[in-house]
Amino acid sequence: MIVVYDELYRDHLSRVAHPESPDRVASVAAHLQAQGLFNRREPARDATLQELELVHPRSYLDRVARDVETVGERAGYLSTGDTVIDGSSLAVARRAAGGAIVAMELAIKGGCGTFALVRPPGHHAEPARGMGFCIFSNAAIAAHAFVEQHGGRALIVDFDYHHGNGSQAAAGGGVSFTSTHAYPQYPGTGSAAENALRADAAIVNVPLPPDRYGTEPFVATWQRLLPEVAARVRPDLIVVSAGYDYAAGDPVGDLDVDGPLAARLLAQLIREVAETYAAGRVVYCLEGGYDIATLARSVEETVRVHDGPSQSSESADPASIGAPQRAILERVAAWSS
Repeated sequence: MIVVYDELYRDHLSRVAHPESPDRVASVAAHLQAQGLFNRREPARDATLQELELVHPRSYLDRVARDVETVGERAGYLSTGDTVIDGSSLAVARRAAGGAIVAMELAIKGGCGTFALVRPPGHHAEPARGMGFCIFSNAAIAAHAFVEQHGGRALIVDFDYHHGNGSQAAAGGGVSFTSTHAYPQYPGTGSAAENALRADAAIVNVPLPPDRYGTEPFVATWQRLLPEVAARVRPDLIVVSAGYDYAAGDPVGDLDVDGPLAARLLAQLIREVAETYAAGRVVYCLEGGYDIATLARSVEETVRVHDGPSQSSESADPASIGAPQRAILERVAAWSS
């Protein structure tokens, strides 16, 4: 599996005690290297202003530039809300969005899976508002860049503990979005009432309990959800918001899920769906995951699945899915029929 990575990602918040620390990507990179899984590494590049504007208006890009210049070497907050920034944040965020685009281009060229090992994450960044730990909407930018360059349809698949409100806000124009997430945890969005089937995109949310959902129902929910959404959208590219903070013990998330096992089973499913609809083209963009050892092992499992022979996903018990989630999935199935 091709991994897109850049040492610049370690600069953002390097002198700040913060859950979204440089150790997240540095430790994953070192772990992949130790496992012999970092041989197909490719460099990132900066996203151009035109690429960023596929999701974010120029007024927001100008605001980020002003805010970063204002904080200088100190840490401060992006003026749109709760996002911590320092003097390196604009440069690193542009390289993160560019890394996602490079991963998309490599997936298209090779008909394969790629992993953008980037930070800061992006799925909370709305078009005109940075939120959470996110500045630019990396996955959504890559998805829209694909549609602009190649036409067709892209599907953002978000299994992070938290709802990808920014990715959802960027849906449209051939880019669809589907997510499971703890609800009503931060950012408080992503109820089933927000689901929509439009001519140019689908939005499908399956909110989960905020804790103790468990491995079996988590995987089973996705094994029913993703094929249904893909059958309706028929994506030419899958872009995964790969947030592993659903794992048991994660200090920011935790759905009581076996992190590495779920990562392997989800990757099997995503690869199978990508091979069915998208000629094998799938891009993973790192989002959450704050227990670093679990994060590293989860990314390892993802990479191993895409490096190995193609195989059907191992089935989880559909009877384990919670009743509220089953009701949503039945409505989604009616869409696709």
